[in-house]
Amino acid sequence: MTDASPPRGRFITLEGPEGSGKTTAARHLTEWLRGRGAPVVLTHEPGGTPLGEEIRRIVLHMRGMSDDLDPRADALLYAAGRAQHVARVIRPALERGEWVVCARYSDSSLAYQGAGYGNDLGEVRRLQDFATFGLRPDLTLLLDVPVEVGLDRTRRRAEWNRFEDTEAVAFFEQVRAAYLRLADEEPDRMKVVNGSGSVEAADAAIRVIVEPLIG
Repeated sequence: MTDASPPRGRFITLEGPEGSGKTTAARHLTEWLRGRGAPVVLTHEPGGTPLGEEIRRIVLHMRGMSDDLDPRADALLYAAGRAQHVARVIRPALERGEWVVCARYSDSSLAYQGAGYGNDLGEVRRLQDFATFGLRPDLTLLLDVPVEVGLDRTRRRAEWNRFEDTEAVAFFEQVRAAYLRLADEEPDRMKVVNGSGSVEAADAAIRVIVEPLIG
């Protein structure tokens, strides 16, 4: 007689435009969950696997060299990395009963490759469903910041130099608006967190939202 399979773990994603604090919030949430006794895998996109990291390197290189990366190619590259990430990291961890905290997931493609780069949103959705094997997060935390605040943070860290200021603002306004529309469409899954204030304030708000999942 074999032991019963462990209960499926919880899958939490963190989303938001550039400079919203996703990476820091994901790390702090993971530390907090581990302190509560939950086994947690912390991961991120783009990346999360050797293939995903290589795809990320290629995309960033192409964007840095020129604007000659077709929007469809961009979407397909990220989808390939996500498929590998789900198959090799996320789904196995959940099946082991572990929690997964992931900075960026499929909503990023809807906001960036869809709204930002102008791909058809329906096609991007279908591509994400295929790439993720239909795996949806239990909870998505959307860290929302005004575009100017996020861009100022990334500039201070010297992380964003692709666009001129006017282009960057217009692009990220589209991305932010897309994220907020997604939150309006799925309010039970996607919770908006104010990312404009202190790290401590964002962490506290996130813990209030996540607490009911711990049980």
